Amino acid sequence: MLNEKLSRWARLIWVAFLPFGAEAHHSFAATFDVEVIEELEGEVASVYWRNPHVLFTLQGTDDQGRAVTYEIESHSLSIMRRMDVSPDVLKVGDVVRVAGHPNRRTDNAMFVLNALLPGGKEIVFDPFGEPRWAENLGTTDIWQASQEDAVNEGTGIFRVWSTTFGEPGTFPFPEIFDPSLIDRYPLTDAAREALTEFNPLTDIPTLNCGQKGMPTIMEQPYPMEIVDEGDTILLRMEEYEIVRTIHMNDARAGDEVPASALGYSVGHWEGDTLVVETTRLNWPHFNTVGIPLSEAAEVVERFILDEEGTRLDLEMTVTDPATFLEPVLLTKFWLALPGIEVQSYECIE
Repeated sequence: MLNEKLSRWARLIWVAFLPFGAEAHHSFAATFDVEVIEELEGEVASVYWRNPHVLFTLQGTDDQGRAVTYEIESHSLSIMRRMDVSPDVLKVGDVVRVAGHPNRRTDNAMFVLNALLPGGKEIVFDPFGEPRWAENLGTTDIWQASQEDAVNEGTGIFRVWSTTFGEPGTFPFPEIFDPSLIDRYPLTDAAREALTEFNPLTDIPTLNCGQKGMPTIMEQPYPMEIVDEGDTILLRMEEYEIVRTIHMNDARAGDEVPASALGYSVGHWEGDTLVVETTRLNWPHFNTVGIPLSEAAEVVERFILDEEGTRLDLEMTVTDPATFLEPVLLTKFWLALPGIEVQSYECIE
């Protein structure tokens, strides 16, 4: 059985990484029994190796010997790429054994953690998992990397940065994993009322590949490249292939600049620290679990490079008098891991 730590990370990565369907967004633990690991065996009937998550089906038999189609799902294509697992390792017609969390609501669905292939090797789908039966044909090194694995390439902040889970402080919105942490926010009465009216079955903003705006997009766990374009700095993020533009030689925009989900960002340097002020936002969500954001919101980000040049910290202050009684500080960090690229996302509903 998966130990407590791995079960916790399976729940974390599900909620944080994947814009799944409404049922999954409602609660991973409510949908899948994370205290139980079951095994199934069958012939692969279909494979959908894509974002926002990998899906495949198995043709097998139940305890009564009746034919049944099992629906198997797991993490995203973006995660599997960085575990060096390619889509051609799982083929239609393969007879495989899988292990994972059973679905609480149906007998023919599972969140898969491990799959034993015909050749005797194993796919470990969980970035914090371990092989169950055989040698893992992929790797979990990137997702578990620490700062000692990072490399200073001498480019300052202008490079590709990676999120990892080898150290604490990865996510700026911990309430995604622990709803009780919502209480840490100094919410206005209006924001608390909006939170009570939030329906996780229908109101999740990332349903059906819905893209995130600011400040929510800064939680995205995939690589981000910071590009110097002279008068502008670009933040190229893998999730949804979003590009943020930071205007470096431009006064704060007036009303002639239309509001948008990413807003209008103006930056300046304070020594080696990049400071970015973002206004003109119309993304109505502070996070993906019910706290709203008004168009009066302002976001100030400080991108701080450490002395070794291998870690980039983000301090993000959100001010919104309609939502918060006082400014809210969010933090995140990235590591300078070698050989990482921002790749295509191509979310398919």
